[in-house]
Amino acid sequence: MPKRKLPNPNKSTSRCTFQLFDGSAESVAERLLASLLVRSVNGIRLSGIVVEVEAYLSQHDAASHSALGLRKRNASMFKPAGHLYVYTIHTRHCMNVVTQSQGVGSAVLIRAVEPFEGIEFMSNLRNAKLGEAQSFTATQLRSLTSGPGRLCQAMSVDLELDGIDLNQSEEVWFEPPPQAVLNKNWTAARSSRIGISKSVELPLRWFIDGHQMVSGTAAAHSAGRSWRFLS
Repeated sequence: MPKRKLPNPNKSTSRCTFQLFDGSAESVAERLLASLLVRSVNGIRLSGIVVEVEAYLSQHDAASHSALGLRKRNASMFKPAGHLYVYTIHTRHCMNVVTQSQGVGSAVLIRAVEPFEGIEFMSNLRNAKLGEAQSFTATQLRSLTSGPGRLCQAMSVDLELDGIDLNQSEEVWFEPPPQAVLNKNWTAARSSRIGISKSVELPLRWFIDGHQMVSGTAAAHSAGRSWRFLS
């Protein structure tokens, strides 16, 4: 079960600003936990509470796309803090928040969110057709937004969003933790990253301990996966 409540750093604002994204990939990764990722699709608001992220560094990280240097495919990763870097892998998309200054090449991968708004629309985008949101089980919700590829499909994120400025965009942005998060006591856990073959020893994955939407194995949690913010 959750152990402690973390403060809301943007309590007075309705949208997270540059300050959230500016800093090392490690610091931004931890700050992004429990924030609200928002996507607007044809005027429909989709959102999810961030529960799992991974940092990818500009130096001494062979798993980072920036390790190859600036290329056409990874150019957005070298933009200033607060831009979105979207890439494809095995026909699926992954979304990353760029950190630090122009030309550095560091980012945070959003691995999983807990669906918050527009859940039925997400279900349709995932071709899941799970029924009414009120009846979704934890397993069904995991099938929507647990894992970066599923998350991008459920929130209609593709290469058209690569390089956008999260500080200004009306298509995708971040907001402070919703009240459902502030009402819970929870703690962050840290581990090595998932699904990579290089720099596997680096502890650059942060996730909300015990949360049911976190990808990977339940054994990584202190007491398994047993709760979520909206249950």
